[in-house]
Amino acid sequence: MTAEEEATAEEPGTAGREPDARDPLSPAPLSPAPLSPEQRSLEQRRLVQETKNERHMWVFLAYFLFGIHIVAFVMIYAVRHAK
Repeated sequence: MTAEEEATAEEPGTAGREPDARDPLSPAPLSPAPLSPEQRSLEQRRLVQETKNERHMWVFLAYFLFGIHIVAFVMIYAVRHAK
């Protein structure tokens, strides 16, 4: 038995496929082509915008959590002081 036959015997359903085609989630073996200066500029701008958006998301989350705590404290106060 050859190594290829052993591989197909271990993994049913992979007969007739190349060894690289077995795992669809494996990374591409080739490195990506270098970016042109215009593409590099666009990618850098996109990364800056993504960082800004992520920072805004954390600020909004902080305000939201702070607001929930204020509402909770007011409700606790209202329940404890109700007559």
